[in-house]
This record gives sequence, structure tokens and C-alpha cells, in this order.
Amino acid sequence: MSVNAPRSIDEYLKQLRQALEGQDPALIQDALYDAEEYLRAEVAAHPDKSESDVLELIASTYGAPDEVATAYRDTEAKVKAALKTPGPRAAAHASGLARFFGVYQDPRAYTSLFYMLLTLATGIVYFTFVVTGLSLSAGFAVLIIGVPFFLAFIGIARVIALGEGRLLEAMTGERMPRRPVHPGPPASWWRRIADMLTDVRTWTTLLYLLIMLPLGIIYFTLAVTGLGVGLRLALAPVVVLSRDFGWLPLRLSVDMFQIDGRAIASPHTLVGSLFYMVAGIVMVTLLMHAARWIARGHARLAKTLLVVPGA
Repeated sequence: MSVNAPRSIDEYLKQLRQALEGQDPALIQDALYDAEEYLRAEVAAHPDKSESDVLELIASTYGAPDEVATAYRDTEAKVKAALKTPGPRAAAHASGLARFFGVYQDPRAYTSLFYMLLTLATGIVYFTFVVTGLSLSAGFAVLIIGVPFFLAFIGIARVIALGEGRLLEAMTGERMPRRPVHPGPPASWWRRIADMLTDVRTWTTLLYLLIMLPLGIIYFTLAVTGLGVGLRLALAPVVVLSRDFGWLPLRLSVDMFQIDGRAIASPHTLVGSLFYMVAGIVMVTLLMHAARWIARGHARLAKTLLVVPGA
């Protein structure tokens, strides 16, 4: 073993973290989990050898920290290129109008809008889970089942957070962890309780699950309102034609744009309904742009709260 070779698992993980410095925190978390999982399994499989001896034994198979870091960087670049979702195929010299309506060619706009609609349901589930779990944990604290219950509650919360991250990555393309944080070497229940209470990620994860409800209400309201009003305006000519030709018994009963009580453009006429159609299309297009921006911002918030700080 060379002079700079790690002589313990903790030292190996420290060198691997340093070798991956500057990479995406989610990638670093995955790499640290894989390395620790493999190294601790190998140490457990050789109880007659010290950690330094085991590390020297597997140096040629798993690789040194810098070699592992290089392999992860190369793999991440290949996976990112393979999974990259093609964006709008607008030319660089395209007009502003073409770029504005080019959002309909971006699959991320549709998945982001779907995520905004989904967050109300997930927010209710997350909020209910955290409030119930914290309440029961406090109530069971004086009982013998309090410790395992709290450990199970935090463990499930982290699994939910990992699943939320994978959902966000699928919807927005933002890199999120694909591995949890390794629990480390075997320890007593009280030691694990202390580690969870002092781990900032425990509380940031619970905070994220709690704020998903108010954020979900905001996202859902924006999405439903934008789609409802925008599509209703965009379909104004269909309503007028349906009335005129007797296709459907539909009519618009109010003039939505008025000055001093007089309608600017009446939706009861075909010309007026075309004005509303344009306004509706613009509104839906703005909603698609807003959905992309909101989803990207939310993904960055999730990464800040769910990914291990300093990973």
C-alpha cells in the first residue's frame, strides 16, 4: 500500500469525497453510498483482517479513490448524454415569437405542468405523514416502543424523500440522488437516535415534506386556473359556432373585457371570439413557460433540503 493510500474506510471515503469535489452533490452522495456499502461488506467478510489489510486486498478490484471518482464522472457524463431530453428545435436566429411558442415542443414543459398538478396530492400525503409521525413519536417517547417507532418514522421519511427526488428528476431533469445515505457501521439504537437527531438532513427532509402542502396548493391553483381560463378563452370560437349552427346549446353569457360598461369585443360574435381565442392561447403558453421555471426552481429547492450537505 502506498503512503497516501487510505488505511480505513473513513479515510477512503474522505479521499473519494475530495476527488469528487465540484461534482453534483447528488452524484457525490451516490458514489459515497456505493463505496461505503462495498467496503463495509468486504470488511465484514474478512473478520480476521484489519481495515487497512482489507483495503489493500481489494485495491486492485474496486480501485483507489481517484480511480473510482474518474469512473463516476465518466459514467455520469454518458448517462446524462443518453437521458438528455431534446429541447425545442428552434434555430438560433428564430424570432422571439417562434421561441415563445416553441415551448410546446419541449417535453419538460408538459411534465413540469403535470408535476404542478400532482404536488397537491403528494403534499397532502407528505404533510399528513410528518405531522402524524412527529405526534406519535412524541407520544411514544416515554414508552419502550418510542425508540424503534422514531427510527422507523425517520427511515420511511428518507425513503419518501428518495422517491420524491427520483420523481423530480424524471419530471424536470435535475440530477437527484439515486442512493440513500449509508447508515454507517452497526450501532446501538440510542447511538442511531443521537445520530439522527444531530443530522441536519433529518430536519431539512421533514421541513421539505411539510412545505410541500402549501407549495402544492399554490402550484395546483396556478395550473388549474391557468388551464381553466386559458382553454375556455381559446375555445370561444367553437362556442360561438356551436350556437350559430346549432351544434351545441352553448353560449357565453358575459363580456369579459369592458370599459365604462361597454364591451371591447363581444364573445357573442365570431370576430370577438377570435380575440378571446388569441388571449387564451397566449395565457396557456405563458403557463407552460411558468411551469418549466417553477419546476426547475422547485427541483433546486429539493436538492438543497434533501441532498446531504457537503456530500
